[in-house]
Amino acid sequence: MSTNVGMIDRALRAIVGLALIGWALTGGPIWAWIGVVPLLTAALGFCPAYTLFGLNTCPAKKV
Repeated sequence: MSTNVGMIDRALRAIVGLALIGWALTGGPIWAWIGVVPLLTAALGFCPAYTLFGLNTCPAKKV
């Protein structure tokens, strides 16, 4: 599993994920727990959907 999510992308995913989880914890709709997904992809630096669509926002060179 190689990194395919760049730093700006990871930061935005973490912010959105935390915001959605916070909303769910404060009485938001049940679907707000979907914030776990962008938070995990930010933490891992890997997005399975990016692999599926051939995207890569990580500037690291492939070996």
